[in-house]
Amino acid sequence: QVQLVESGGGLVRPGGSLRLSCKASGSMFNISAVGWYRQAPGKQRELVATFTNSGTTAYAESVKGRFTISRDNAKNTVSLQMDSLKPEDTAVYYCRLIRPLGMIYWGQGTQVTVSS
Repeated sequence: QVQLVESGGGLVRPGGSLRLSCKASGSMFNISAVGWYRQAPGKQRELVATFTNSGTTAYAESVKGRFTISRDNAKNTVSLQMDSLKPEDTAVYYCRLIRPLGMIYWGQGTQVTVSS
């Protein structure tokens, strides 16, 4: 069983920055695909940024150049540095982990609000 705990959300003004972190319990973190998704009110959950099984990264077009995903396998954490935030980035952000055999786990989510 894997538990994912996100932290770092909050209220920030447009143009500001936030850093989200997700800590995973359990084993095999270093060979799992991990990433960040978000869901805004009335919209479907969407990919923000992720590490693939091959170790490469993928970003939504809307966040390229502004967000950076990173991971620390020694600490079982994945982080999302969000810069130049826009009001349209407002959403609940979720961490997702996929084990090598395909089991998918989600965190509980952390709210990010970008507003002046």
